[in-house]
Amino acid sequence: MRRASTVIRWWVNPRYRRWQERSSTEQVEASTRWMLIAYAWAMLVGFVVQLLPNTGPGRLPFSIACAVLAMGLVQCLLCTGLLHQALDSYLGTRALPWARFGVPTGLLGAITALTVVLVALDAVEGGVTIGLALYGALAPFAVTFGITLPRRTAALALCGYVLVTAGSLAVAGLPWTNVLAAAAVLAVGGLISVFTGRSSAWYIAVIRELEEARGVQARLAVAEERLRFSRDLHDVMGRNLSAIALKSELAVQLVRRGAPADASVEQMSEVQGIARDSQSEVRAVVRGYRDADLSTELAGARGILRAAGVDCRAESDDAPLPGPVQAALGWVVREGATNVLRHADATWCTVWVGSDTAEDKALLVMENDGVHAGVRDTEGGRTGSGLAGLRERLAGVGGTLRSAGDSKKGTFRLTAEVPIGSRADDGRGAGGKEPTE
Repeated sequence: MRRASTVIRWWVNPRYRRWQERSSTEQVEASTRWMLIAYAWAMLVGFVVQLLPNTGPGRLPFSIACAVLAMGLVQCLLCTGLLHQALDSYLGTRALPWARFGVPTGLLGAITALTVVLVALDAVEGGVTIGLALYGALAPFAVTFGITLPRRTAALALCGYVLVTAGSLAVAGLPWTNVLAAAAVLAVGGLISVFTGRSSAWYIAVIRELEEARGVQARLAVAEERLRFSRDLHDVMGRNLSAIALKSELAVQLVRRGAPADASVEQMSEVQGIARDSQSEVRAVVRGYRDADLSTELAGARGILRAAGVDCRAESDDAPLPGPVQAALGWVVREGATNVLRHADATWCTVWVGSDTAEDKALLVMENDGVHAGVRDTEGGRTGSGLAGLRERLAGVGGTLRSAGDSKKGTFRLTAEVPIGSRADDGRGAGGKEPTE
């Protein structure tokens, strides 16, 4: 006993480990395939074997019954080999030539003919017994061709086989009541076999599609995170780099004009401070926890724009706003100030923040002059990546962003509206997820 158990463990353990190494999808597919094979063999062994004890006395009838069982076993072996190819053909990974069905079809015809001979010899009685024997021989073949053929074609082929078999049994002298019983058992069994094979193949296909969808979802999550990072990095670094470039240029000009060294040192000290702040902000962006504070962004926009020679004024109706709303509007101020520095020769810029109590919305209007010719960002015009990112952020909290340029006056206006009841965090929408395009 100990040696037998050792042999069993030696044979089972490696296979069990290989099974555990498979993914859940692979385990489901493999178990479904083996269940189809087990079904075919169970029907053959369970129903065809019962033909032997129910066959009348005599060497010839018993020999014919043994021949039916032997051909059924051969057909089941062939159909088991075809079953994997039929499943692969249904899944679109392998082609299954129709010629491979020639031998199983011939064996099914021979089994049916020998069963009819037994009926003609009065060696077997009972329509149910005959129907079950034919069902057991048909099951392996029906499972396979039910997967391969279209549903309508498989149903027509099964109906034709049942009708031809029922007619042959009637000609062999089987009473009509037994003929109807055999035909009913054969038809129901054939439908079960076809349905079992086709539904199992469909189940495997659905499992594969779900696995593929998981992969696509994972890739989309990675792409979404890349978009979030690129957008946040643009919003964070755009204004700071513009300020660094501006102050560095101002320090160079002061040196060239022979201004006192303290003035240049002050400008470069501010550059150093902005650079250090940028480092901290970039780290926060990577972690995904950075918040934009409206009051901080307004103060920063005023300081940087005034340093660039732009008269920046900010006004507010002092209405209290929720934190998420302030965060969303803070991003608008940051991107708006960046656009003024990069894309405009502005002399003034105004920012107004207030609320519309009637519609329960927070409003932010940012306007400046000195817009370059051809630079516009309207609903029907060109859109930059910064304003496109802002629209995504505001859409995540149920807000909107409108931009309009007046070529005659040379002004550009940015209008943001955010529902005050928004529960989103930092413009990321419900659940803390970044909005996607």
